[in-house]
Amino acid sequence: MGGTVDLHIHSTYSSDGDYTPAELVQMALEGGLVAISIADHDTVAGYPEALEVAAGSGVEVVPGMEVTTLYDDREHHVLLPFVDWESPVIAKIAERVTRGRLVEARERVEKLREYGLKISWEEVDAATRSAPVLGVTIAQLLLEKPESKDDPLLKKYFGEEEQRWAAYHFYRDFFLEGRPAFVQKRHIPLLEVLELAPRAGAVPVLAHPGAYFQNSTREDLVRLKERGLVGLEVYTSYHKPEQTALYLEIAKELDLVPTAGSDFHGRIKPHVDFGSVKDGGPWMVEELRKRRI
Repeated sequence: MGGTVDLHIHSTYSSDGDYTPAELVQMALEGGLVAISIADHDTVAGYPEALEVAAGSGVEVVPGMEVTTLYDDREHHVLLPFVDWESPVIAKIAERVTRGRLVEARERVEKLREYGLKISWEEVDAATRSAPVLGVTIAQLLLEKPESKDDPLLKKYFGEEEQRWAAYHFYRDFFLEGRPAFVQKRHIPLLEVLELAPRAGAVPVLAHPGAYFQNSTREDLVRLKERGLVGLEVYTSYHKPEQTALYLEIAKELDLVPTAGSDFHGRIKPHVDFGSVKDGGPWMVEELRKRRI
């Protein structure tokens, strides 16, 4: 089977995704992709819709989810391709993470209000379709309000150079540790997810190990492999060429399946085009499938 694959795509079931599963399947068809995984943030709410729209289309949708976890005091993202989206195990993980996200989001909004910014929890809740609410989503919603352009506190985010990356720059300015709207994160431990993943039929893959907030080292990956990690997202929009080469070498050394994922969202990540990661092949899907327990 020829064609490319992308095992890390977000739909409207993520609070920061712009395209429905049906639209993503059509985009995959038009772009020559033979398999995609719609791996929304901390939720499998996009299933079974994603599978139903892909049936008979010529594009395989690998059921997935991206879980935000904590390991060694750093945020790490874990992809769960081939997850049984109806599993009570995955339902409990999603419920637990969503509960933590809800508390974080409410606290962030309250701190922004205390800082003098005009945003309410009701606005955020209505706009995110009950999906787990991310900090960058809150930033985007605030900056898209017409009145925000006239707010002196937000002026810097509307310059011609700044606007393309405004939501991410706002996130770093307000939500990182030591910033005005920082809140304690309530992520599920990564090791716990690695332990639970096989019980939900999933094959755990560490997403974008070279991302600035992860910086996964070889030593990290050795330990995670020992605890059940199966794959490593080597080819990703997060990595520079030297990072791709490094993580490919480590994946081969540790017998981790190298995977490809663009982390496509839409307008929240304007630098990531659909199908922009060209290194994914069907063999990745087959290798992950073979390693299911």
